[in-house]
Amino acid sequence: MDVVIFCGGRGTRLSEKTNTIPKPLVEIGDQPILWHIMKIYSMYNYKRFILTLGYKGDLIKDWFLRTYRLRSSFELDLQNPQIPSFNDDWRILFLNTGQESGTAHRLKQVRDHVSSQQFMLAYGDCLADVDLHRLLAFHNAMKKKNDILVTITAHKPYSRFGIIKTDGETATSFIEKPRIEDWVGIGFMVCEKTIFEYSFPDWPLAMFEVDYLQHIAKEGKLAVYKHEGFFHPMDTYKDYVALNDLWRRGEAKWKMW
Repeated sequence: MDVVIFCGGRGTRLSEKTNTIPKPLVEIGDQPILWHIMKIYSMYNYKRFILTLGYKGDLIKDWFLRTYRLRSSFELDLQNPQIPSFNDDWRILFLNTGQESGTAHRLKQVRDHVSSQQFMLAYGDCLADVDLHRLLAFHNAMKKKNDILVTITAHKPYSRFGIIKTDGETATSFIEKPRIEDWVGIGFMVCEKTIFEYSFPDWPLAMFEVDYLQHIAKEGKLAVYKHEGFFHPMDTYKDYVALNDLWRRGEAKWKMW
C-alpha cells in the first residue's frame, strides 16, 4: 500500500528553522522528522512513499539523493569509487505539487501515481505510536459497515494553557494544562482511491481538511480511529525542543523500529 505524505507547506510557525529548510527536514536527533515518519510506516512494511513537494522541495530531494547516504560511515576506494548504498529499501516518488497549493490540490495530483486501491495519508510534521495494522483493520470494518471513504486518526491533546473556571469574577478552579475532552485530527489516515471520484475539490488553494473532509463527514463517510497513545506535532520551536529532548532521553515513544 502506498503512503502519501504532505511535504509542501511553509511551516511559518516554526520560522526559526523553516526560513532555510522545509519543515519535513527539521531534525530530531540527527535525522529529519520526515525520516522518522517514514521509519514508522516502513516498520509495518509500507515502503512506497509519495511525497507531495512544494516549499523548498528541492532540498528534500537533495537530502535523500546526497545527505542521507553520506551521513553513515563508509569506505571509499579511490581507484574504484562507488557511492554508498542506502540503508532503507524504500521507493520514493518526489512529486512537485506547487509552491502555494492547498493540501487538497496537492493530493489531487497524486491520483494517477497511487498504485493501490487504498493508500495511507500522513502529515510531514506529526509523530505518533499508532498501530497501523489496527488502523487499517478498523478502516476496513467501517468501510464494510458504512461505506467509509476516509479514516482519520484522532487524539485528545493536552491544552497549551491553564484552564480557569469562574463564578462571576472569582476563580473556582485552576487546572494547569489539562487534557482536552474533544478529539482532534492528527493525520495517519487511510483513504480509498475512490475519494478522487467523490466531490473532490478542484481549485489550487483547496484544503483537504476543510473542503473535503468536512463534506464527507456530513455524508457519513469519514470514520475516526481514536488513538489513546503518544502523539506530538512539530508546529513550533517549543515542539522542536520537546521532541529532541524526548529523543535524547531515550523516551521517543514513536520509535518502534
